[in-house]
Amino acid sequence: MIPKIRTGTDRAFPLIDYLFGPGKHEEHTDQHLIASWNGFAPDPGPNPERHQVAKLANQLDQPVKALGKQAPATRIWHCSLRTAPGDRHLDDAEWATIARRIVHATGIAPEGDTAACRWIAVRHASDHIHIAATLVRQDGRLAGLSFDKRKAQAEARLIEKEYGLRRLKPGDGTAAKNPTSQEHFKAERTGRTEPPRETLREAVRQALAGADTEQEFFTRLREAGLRVKLRHLPSGDLLGYNVALPGDRSRTGEPIWFSGSKLAPDLSLPRIRRRLDAVPATGTPEPDDRPARADRSAPARRRRDAAGIAERTVAVLDQDNDEAAAHLTGAGELLDALAQTSPAATRAELREAARAFERATRSHVRAENTDIRALRSAARGIVQAGGALGRGEDGGATAMVLSTLVLVTLAAARWHSARGHAQQAAASRQAAHHLRTAYQQAAATPMRTMREAGRALPEADRRRHDTTIHTVLDSDRRPSARGSDHDALAAVLAEAEKAGHDPKALLEEASSWRELDTAHSRDDVLVWRIRRIADLPASPEPPHQAPATTRNGAKPGRPAQRPAPPTPAQPATDPHPPAPRR
Repeated sequence: MIPKIRTGTDRAFPLIDYLFGPGKHEEHTDQHLIASWNGFAPDPGPNPERHQVAKLANQLDQPVKALGKQAPATRIWHCSLRTAPGDRHLDDAEWATIARRIVHATGIAPEGDTAACRWIAVRHASDHIHIAATLVRQDGRLAGLSFDKRKAQAEARLIEKEYGLRRLKPGDGTAAKNPTSQEHFKAERTGRTEPPRETLREAVRQALAGADTEQEFFTRLREAGLRVKLRHLPSGDLLGYNVALPGDRSRTGEPIWFSGSKLAPDLSLPRIRRRLDAVPATGTPEPDDRPARADRSAPARRRRDAAGIAERTVAVLDQDNDEAAAHLTGAGELLDALAQTSPAATRAELREAARAFERATRSHVRAENTDIRALRSAARGIVQAGGALGRGEDGGATAMVLSTLVLVTLAAARWHSARGHAQQAAASRQAAHHLRTAYQQAAATPMRTMREAGRALPEADRRRHDTTIHTVLDSDRRPSARGSDHDALAAVLAEAEKAGHDPKALLEEASSWRELDTAHSRDDVLVWRIRRIADLPASPEPPHQAPATTRNGAKPGRPAQRPAPPTPAQPATDPHPPAPRR
């Protein structure tokens, strides 16, 4: 059950007129009163005359009018309550009881208080009701509404349990503010796909991903096409910032500004400064000391580096201490960087994953002295390298980092669950779902190439690698040179062996790392780990394009050279040759 609370400065009439009217899209049917402060309030009924609405509104407004000029500026309180899709049908009597529980819990009308605020509950659909109240008590005092939204949410969780409704995740007060119904209506009216608040929140997060200084952050905001207004103290010191979408204006033609703190708690200028000052992102450290890289473009190399850094984050999250909270923030920046630079095939899913994981980066857990420089630098490197991936690397390099980020989000879900952060854990799992979809899109071609290469291996080589796989992974199945589901893994072991590595040692190292048991496909995770450890190209060459590797020509079952060589004495030149032996 979802309670949404809003307050307003109008008298009761506009709201009552809306509740008993047809609605903005003729969605209101069978409008009727189900409960009120005294049980005797007049019911205007469906599509009433104006004087019938005015009669009910005047009764609600009487305590407000009695105060005259001393009446508060905020006079009306409106709470909508909606059940989840699939919940059972609640009748009028059940809804009336629920309404009384909400006004009692929030302090609008505590049970037994005959001088409390006046309120009514209106039902005009099967799955929700509206509660309207005026914020002056009948004894002339103002209503006490401290933490009314939090109290309504807590009561809704109890109602769900007692009425057998779908139980939503309890929050902890760290979620970003959702757009209001007015913002949704305006977005629909103006043809936007979402309210400006959500568009701005995503744009600010992406501008912050890997930013080194405040100036760079503000420059990125302007380059993203946002209007930026800086607020200064009389001394000239920067106090805060506001952003607005071009074309988003009020009725008077003024831009509609949002401060960073109104977009999300961690996007306020003080919180951004804390992130920038504590862990500078200058430079892009390598995840290991290997001097050579097999990838052929800067974006691909940055994704490879990010995969290694993300592997360390999995280990930090599994340590189950509070220092991991900072690493969640760094992982969120990494996702934001990928979402704005990845190929079109995966960009939509990555944007959804970044949006979902944004909720997982905020909680009341604080890690003051944790160094997440590597994560922020990885995000910075991805943003600076841009999205122009080299030929053949768009799938492999992206799949390599996405395979690891799936494990990061699953580890984050466990970390949050252990602390009772239900909303953050659910957001982490949702992010993992989108990342898996993006991974499948990115990995389709390179994984198919590796499976074909595995099936094309000579019989003896395939049996040897299959034996290694089953020995290291302790599989119960017997090795098989053909028809095995380890085709891609066997291919990457053969490729690593050709580059001078010990296949068994590589496989043992890759399989010893954390999170392998939670992977959707164990072989996929191992394939990308081995490719990164061994400095193999992120995307392998198709089998029919592999150059000859034996002294006397090609191995059995493989072409000796690429199609259409220049001359028999001059071998074909591959513009993107594999990495040399180490």
